[in-house]
Amino acid sequence: MSSFNNFLDLFQDVWKQGLFGINISELIIGLLIILFFYVLRSFFARFIIGRLYKIVKRTKTDIDDAVIEVIEGPLKFLPVVIGFFIATSYIDMKPDLLSFVEKLNRTLITIFIFWLLHQLVVPFSFVIKRFEDKLTTALVDWTLKGLKILVIILGAVAILELWGIQVGPIIAGLGLFGVAVALGAQDLFKNLISGIMILLERRFSIGDVIRVSGEAEGIVEKIGFRSTLIRQFDSNLVMVPNFKFSEQSVTNYTRRKNRRIRWLIGLEYRTNLQQIKKIRDNIDKYITSDSDFLNDNSDYFKSCFVRIDSFSDSSIDMLVQCFTKHSDWDKYILVKEKLAIKIKEIVENENAGFAFPSQSIYVENLPVGKPEVYNPPK
Repeated sequence: MSSFNNFLDLFQDVWKQGLFGINISELIIGLLIILFFYVLRSFFARFIIGRLYKIVKRTKTDIDDAVIEVIEGPLKFLPVVIGFFIATSYIDMKPDLLSFVEKLNRTLITIFIFWLLHQLVVPFSFVIKRFEDKLTTALVDWTLKGLKILVIILGAVAILELWGIQVGPIIAGLGLFGVAVALGAQDLFKNLISGIMILLERRFSIGDVIRVSGEAEGIVEKIGFRSTLIRQFDSNLVMVPNFKFSEQSVTNYTRRKNRRIRWLIGLEYRTNLQQIKKIRDNIDKYITSDSDFLNDNSDYFKSCFVRIDSFSDSSIDMLVQCFTKHSDWDKYILVKEKLAIKIKEIVENENAGFAFPSQSIYVENLPVGKPEVYNPPK
């Protein structure tokens, strides 16, 4: 009987001492509290978000809707933070363990705060994107990514400071490491700086049609930190390093206001002077009266020319130069086709024809008779 009593005393002592000096009963209750709040987190998030959705439906802006969508994750994490704090407050712990748990509680609260800030960068993008006309889409995306990275870094620094880890020596060490990396990765930083200059100077944007001398010609799909992706017209994807844009000339076809048509029309030499003048005047009249063509004649710029240009071997060349008001390729091709059909119609109405490369052979009439025989001297 005494042995059984001794066992009960030992069992009660172990139960009271528990783990790290924590009573097992308090530990179990603390775990149940954490489990209760963990199960409650989904219902808590749905309840809060449901109420907030009813509020934001009354507004006309999209920012508050985006805020509700992105804070669901942090809201589900908040009950866990609260449950852990209540559970650790209920349990009676030794001073050393209590200090550790307090740091753990501060860490969880810090994670919640910076996670919430990280998610709120997404609705903040609605404000930044209003400046896309002054900046660029790629620069706005870079700004948002930079803000997210900055929030993560600040959160990590705050957590390290809570645990007594000095960030200054780490930053100094990273600085020395960065110098070493910079010496071995000069091309990477050169591409990065060139990419920033592309965005700041707005040389081109995503969706523009550009030509990089000696590199590629096509549509810009992505402007990255290191390179720019260009989809060529044969559907091939070309990755051009950003520093190439500072060394090569770049032609941005998207930003041109008009497209030029420049033709040399070859008329036959049998076309008389009266026909040539009528053809010239009718073509010029069609271009200047049609709304698809640019008719802006100033002291420094003349948009339309229809003139005799030169006398070639097989034709009289007439220069037809004009500018369309459309910069879109589809509309440009349509206007160009209409002009070609109209020119052929004008030439045919004047009973003239288009020249093509030809040669005339003249055979000299020789006297009929016995050919002379050449006898070389002996």
